[in-house]
Amino acid sequence: MPFPPPSSPHDPRGIDPVTEPDEAPVRAAAVPPGGRGVVKVTVREGEDGQRLDNWLIRELRGAPKSLVYRLLRKGDVRVNGKRAKPDSRVATGDEVRLPPMKAAPGPESEGAAGPRKAPRSLVDTIESAVVFEDDRFLAIDKPSGLAVHGGSGLSFGVIEALRASRPKEELELVHRLDRDTSGLLLVARDKGSLRIAHALIREGQMEKQYLALLLGNWPHGTKLIDAPLATQNRQGGERVVKVAAHGKESRSTFIPVDFFGNIATLMQVQIDTGRTHQIRVHAAHAGHPVAGDDKYGTREANQPLIDAGLTRMFLHAQTLSFEWPGGKQYAFSAPLPADLSAVVEALATRKKKPSRFRRR
Repeated sequence: MPFPPPSSPHDPRGIDPVTEPDEAPVRAAAVPPGGRGVVKVTVREGEDGQRLDNWLIRELRGAPKSLVYRLLRKGDVRVNGKRAKPDSRVATGDEVRLPPMKAAPGPESEGAAGPRKAPRSLVDTIESAVVFEDDRFLAIDKPSGLAVHGGSGLSFGVIEALRASRPKEELELVHRLDRDTSGLLLVARDKGSLRIAHALIREGQMEKQYLALLLGNWPHGTKLIDAPLATQNRQGGERVVKVAAHGKESRSTFIPVDFFGNIATLMQVQIDTGRTHQIRVHAAHAGHPVAGDDKYGTREANQPLIDAGLTRMFLHAQTLSFEWPGGKQYAFSAPLPADLSAVVEALATRKKKPSRFRRR
């Protein structure tokens, strides 16, 4: 079946090919070679509204993401004297206490040559995925399989590659996508734009729509799932999200687009909130997990889709739009990638030729 083409014109600009990052500015949280004691850092103007984990990653520039999240898990980082979660928001004037450190933080393989650089191939891949840019934002059509930032065993992600390519800019992620999710990712080019974009998200004024293939025949028509979500960390650090009364408010609207018998249903999903794994958990909560999702579904249930050529989770961030203060309209669209389109075409063919796939 045809999918809507991108709705906004690309606005590519000349890309500065410089890949050598500028020397990082000295920060209050910097760790000298001999180590340092407790440090208290005040959140500055222009940093208001940032997630605490992102703020720490910027403040401890060059530190492994695993170190940042370990400090947060252990409660070694305090905001105004209290423990804080990674997704809490900092405010101008907040006092952040950082624990003593024995040595300057840095990637495990820095050595005498300094921090490792994002591979040129990754930088080229990300730059080629830029579908729009102006003075405020970059819009990336992120390929599946790429993390948005380093961490959890990965040295580099989208944001590290962009910073390597554009070292003079203060690039920050406006939101996140799961590693296996493809599609639109918005990056701010300065802290002022980041702050306003986060305010738009909090106020529900940034519209994001996804295409998802759900297992089974969806019987609910257009359905709003309003179910709070809570994040849990299992032993070993694996993050799992569950519907829970004490969780954060989470709303997703599922709209059927096409049906493939009892095998699967193609859905358009609009999210009013942006919680971790939101669409995946809401879909599983409704009894129809996202196709290819091994965390919230099962391989056995996915087998007919694997037979149809599915090799990864079928979730794609298709459109993103919002109105900037003053009236400027932003609207981006990313077409369904070829691998997912091929699965849809195979399923459509099977509706006409049931013998195409072997029975199990």
